[in-house]
Amino acid sequence: MSGATDHLPRLLALVPWLLAHPDTPVGDVAKQFGIDEKQLRADLDLLWMCGLPGYGPGDLMDVVWHDDRVSLSNADTIARPLRLTSDEALALIAALRTLLGVPGLVDTSAVERALAKLEAAAGGVVDGDDVAVAVDVFTDPDVVATVADALAKGRRLHLRYWVPARDEATERDVDPIRMFTSDGMPYLVGWCHSVGDVRTFRLDRALAAEVLDVPAEVPAEVRQRALDAGLFAPAPEDRLVTLDLDPAARWVADYHPCEEVVERGDGGVVVRLRARDDAWIRRLALGLAGHGRVTDPPDVAEDVRRAAAQTLAGYGPMAQSD
Repeated sequence: MSGATDHLPRLLALVPWLLAHPDTPVGDVAKQFGIDEKQLRADLDLLWMCGLPGYGPGDLMDVVWHDDRVSLSNADTIARPLRLTSDEALALIAALRTLLGVPGLVDTSAVERALAKLEAAAGGVVDGDDVAVAVDVFTDPDVVATVADALAKGRRLHLRYWVPARDEATERDVDPIRMFTSDGMPYLVGWCHSVGDVRTFRLDRALAAEVLDVPAEVPAEVRQRALDAGLFAPAPEDRLVTLDLDPAARWVADYHPCEEVVERGDGGVVVRLRARDDAWIRRLALGLAGHGRVTDPPDVAEDVRRAAAQTLAGYGPMAQSD
């Protein structure tokens, strides 16, 4: 598997932790962050290439090794007080207001305190009253609150869940692991007893949710795998799809979990990844704007070509002649 989206939060936490704990045994650092030593060394190799603009020897962070101990130096700028631009402050205010609009997902009092401090610190540069946020209105607030309640109590959930690929409402018991939002949409990650594996559920597709009087029982290794996973955790039974990607679209290999990545020699790559439904792979392929093509399976490739032709036809004769 490849993918880098799970690295960023760990790297952001790793820098201040190492600054506060210099000359720590590598094994202790790895244990602190729930990874093995091989992954830790890979993370440190990446940090070694990070720093301030200019990126000369004096601008980059320095990883210092003493036998099996590690320290971080030349990273003092991270200890300076944070100064936000007006655009950065506006983005944070918008994100916090989005969280306030998702019932049961967060401790609203904590968010309100953080929002008040941020608006006060902005000193009138950003007027919080002028920030309008459109929150997902398709998710049932009662479903979100029920899922949050199950997480807080450590209880199993019974979900009635719509599967769009089959246009079918399914009944399943799920041991919840975590909740998160992406693009304003709330998600649940949990151990699904129907398939015996970790699944990610879009809560706008949950038709009903009930907290059961049964403790959630998630093996430790499964919980860690779920916490490390990105937005999409593929399953062995998901459809295997091959995409031929130009250099402008090779970000797909970094952003999505891939079974195989083969360099083309011109900066492009051929990737094989698993798609839970054809609609998702169709949206991905169309979004590549001609810089990527589905080559297998043939029926999915034909589906994408048909959708692209229908989209172009909607722009009229001018689009057809371009």
